Amino acid sequence: MLEEVERWLDRRSWSVADRPLERILAAKRNTKVSVVLPALNEEATVGDIVAVIRRELMSGAVPLVDELVVIDSGSTDRTAEVAAAAGARVVARDAILPRIPAVPGKGEVLWRSLMVTTGDIVCFVDADLREFSADFVSGIVGPLLTDPDVDFVKAMYDRPFGDTPGQGGRVTELVARPLLNLHWPQLAGFVQPLGGEYAARRSLLERLPFPVGYGVELGLLVDALHTVGLDALAQVDVGVRKHRHQDGLALGRMAAAIYRTAQLRLSRGHLVRPRLTQFERGEKGFEPRTYAVDTEERPPMAEIVEYARRRVA
Repeated sequence: MLEEVERWLDRRSWSVADRPLERILAAKRNTKVSVVLPALNEEATVGDIVAVIRRELMSGAVPLVDELVVIDSGSTDRTAEVAAAAGARVVARDAILPRIPAVPGKGEVLWRSLMVTTGDIVCFVDADLREFSADFVSGIVGPLLTDPDVDFVKAMYDRPFGDTPGQGGRVTELVARPLLNLHWPQLAGFVQPLGGEYAARRSLLERLPFPVGYGVELGLLVDALHTVGLDALAQVDVGVRKHRHQDGLALGRMAAAIYRTAQLRLSRGHLVRPRLTQFERGEKGFEPRTYAVDTEERPPMAEIVEYARRRVA
């Protein structure tokens, strides 16, 4: 590990206990905090997450979060209804920036969320978390409120796989961590580079391009490094993350999208074949299934006319 990264780990890696809520609230002053949950068919978990944030971080005694928005990206279950009943403002992905046709993908939802939130700090939280703790929000928002030199904060945590501790994050260990260590060694200190829980200043997010799909976490992390430098990035230990795990084929598609995101940032050049073929056993033996790899990115939100007009207004 680079000496620079070792110093960074001492200087920019914290525990949620390092910043009590009282200290965070005292530092908040007039800073507005928005929490965004991207959601697709998450009726089983989204309501509990919203309820915890409303109860523990949006009360008169603890007014940390000013805005809680669930962006529904086309759910066919009761995600929107459950989230609204729990107290979130629910916005349909396709209702945001209708001039630009929406494409599937988590990054697309996060990018569009900048248009319908107003916080100076934007905190993203995945909607499939179980046994959710408010620490996931306060832990990563805290450094942004107490340290003006920090612009981007990732959550770090244990990721059990079923009943086995420490075995989650398979794409992280097999794809993302090797890519970062080989090509962006300054980012080798991040424990969960692909984690979906992170917060950043709007002034940074609006300057970054957003990969529309699974590559969004790696893309934002790499681009944040190049935009504001390593010392403006940080991570906070928030405990244990429990969520729904993807099957092996879905992980393969995720890995391909992440590799493509890295490749684009390495070369900004030509992608030869943005397709991934996988195999599933069918009635006639193994049958090929070919999927498109995410190849689209949204430009920095600051370049979007509607966003610029909103800022002026």
